[in-house]
Amino acid sequence: MTRRGFLRDAAIATAVLGLLIALPFVFTKPSLRDFLIYVMAYGLLAMSLNLLVGLTGLVSFGHAAFFASGAYMFGLLMQSGRVSIPVAMLAAVAGTALLALIIGAICVRLKEIYFSFITLAFQMFIHSIILTWVSLTGGDQGLRGGIPRPPFLGIDLGNGMALYMFCAVVFIACLLVMRQVWQSPFGYTLRLIRDNPGRADFLGVDIVRVKLGIFVLAGAMAGIAGILLSLFVSGAYPEFGFWTTSGEAIFMIMLGGTQLFIGPIIGAVLLRLLEHFVNIYTEHHGLVLGLVILAIVLGLRQGVADYLVAWLGRRREAAAAATTTSAEATKERAA
Repeated sequence: MTRRGFLRDAAIATAVLGLLIALPFVFTKPSLRDFLIYVMAYGLLAMSLNLLVGLTGLVSFGHAAFFASGAYMFGLLMQSGRVSIPVAMLAAVAGTALLALIIGAICVRLKEIYFSFITLAFQMFIHSIILTWVSLTGGDQGLRGGIPRPPFLGIDLGNGMALYMFCAVVFIACLLVMRQVWQSPFGYTLRLIRDNPGRADFLGVDIVRVKLGIFVLAGAMAGIAGILLSLFVSGAYPEFGFWTTSGEAIFMIMLGGTQLFIGPIIGAVLLRLLEHFVNIYTEHHGLVLGLVILAIVLGLRQGVADYLVAWLGRRREAAAAATTTSAEATKERAA
């Protein structure tokens, strides 16, 4: 990406951050603030997974393993009382990235279908560790005693508004990093591997190393998402690492779309809104939610964001064609 492109993305990120910070002051209900933190955490999880699904063509069924790992590592470090929140975050992200490196070194060498199921197997293994190592993780009750939020640099995350702003800053910073990867030569190399691995190999691309690099980055970003959620709920729970959490992230990508950068975030907002309203109006929320998601995905045959982009593209093409036809007709009449 060029310097001009980075500055443009940074300006957009700053504007979006300003909007996120302003929203709770305009709409003062705490429930909106809580909803936005929840969407930011799960939206970041979906965005990190889309680095594999949309950019690289690797469908991971076990991405929740890194989501839970980040949350538990952070929570355990904070409960030790020896480190500050920033240090605990950095250590948890580093630990999650190391875990992703170990798992990825095995998985990225496999064909697509085997890759998907081996990542699921690792996720189930990590989930079982969380459940059985009760003395460390609290088992099925999660981390006992909550996660402390000691002030740092004058910031008190025990305050709901301060926690919201902190999550918004981290969320936007992570999106900016992923955007640079998305638009970088590394990102276009990943697209080449996705679309034509034979050509990538012919051109001398080290496919395994490139896939491993994006796998580690995606795992680290998922770990940050888990940290944000653990800060919000003041805990870490086995559900963070269950296969349904990976499934939710995949649903968000399917709803929003894989090809537009912010598609998974749109999917996260849609899924959480659907869950909210379905839970209000029916007891059979799982059935209704599944039917609605199926209707959207099968009806549009792509994510909502991808569909809108394609629709706008067709409108522009139709308008351009109409303008060209009109100009030609005018020339013929003049002749």
